[in-house]
Amino acid sequence: MAHEVVAEVWRGDFLESVHHGTVVATGASGDAVLSIGRPGDVAFPRSSNKPLQALAMLRGGLDLDGELLALACASHSGEDFHVAGALRILASAGLGEDALQCTPDLPLGEQARARHLAQGLAPAPKYMNCSGKHAAMLATCVVNGWSTHDYLDPAHPLQVATRLTIEDVAGEPVAQVGVDGCGAPIFAISLTGLARAFGRLASAPEGTLEHRVATAMSTYPQWVGGTGRDVTALMDALPGVIAKDGAEGVYAVGLPTGEGVALKIADGSSRARAVVIVAVLKRLGVDVSKLEDLATVPVLGHGRAVGAVRPALALAS
Repeated sequence: MAHEVVAEVWRGDFLESVHHGTVVATGASGDAVLSIGRPGDVAFPRSSNKPLQALAMLRGGLDLDGELLALACASHSGEDFHVAGALRILASAGLGEDALQCTPDLPLGEQARARHLAQGLAPAPKYMNCSGKHAAMLATCVVNGWSTHDYLDPAHPLQVATRLTIEDVAGEPVAQVGVDGCGAPIFAISLTGLARAFGRLASAPEGTLEHRVATAMSTYPQWVGGTGRDVTALMDALPGVIAKDGAEGVYAVGLPTGEGVALKIADGSSRARAVVIVAVLKRLGVDVSKLEDLATVPVLGHGRAVGAVRPALALAS
């Protein structure tokens, strides 16, 4: 991908570093209205794909709603209610936690991880940030009578249906298939396709499965991320907006107006993602006054803020 400077790292009045990236915003028509870099190039959306994967599960007959549907879309922090929710999804399908094939892990959230370690608990699949998605995948298999031991195989009916759903809402074919960090297949599309898909979810008519996914996410943002997570703070501050972070510097947002935003930070770091997203939303005319804490990231010196990560001039203007 051809990236451009999207964020600057200032230490005092000295420009210390920059983050390169690609950014795209699509309008209600699905066409790009803001483009930095080459958003037509493909990338792995990583966990930003989760709402699209959840849509595929609903299309496959999964009966999930509310906070548990939000959890199926989540990279959760591993707080107690997240873990309990994943086990509830499994129990509803007559399965136990031993059915989960996501990677054993510690909780993603700092507070949850600290408590976990203080209690001397070991890594386990249920604590992994993708356990809600995996539980929902397994439940979808049970509904359809599909095998559960191989649900991560790209040729499994669940994953074939997921690929078709992603192609449908993104409006383009999947360009590459890989293995995500949790072991599930990950489908590469362009950032333009990702932004388009999020805009379609967020603006879908009431009564559609797309609307059901978007409503679950925007109503239960704590279940999509968790305590202290920027994706949760963003949805809390902007009613009706859906947002999902992804590994390797990916972020996607959908607006009720049908506009979508997707970005990838070239170096794969998460430091500048929220800063850039807030700047793009401001450029689109969204009131971001409640997102001041996300608009910059402090640069520390001896434990105090001595500078900030800011959007590049092209976005801040």
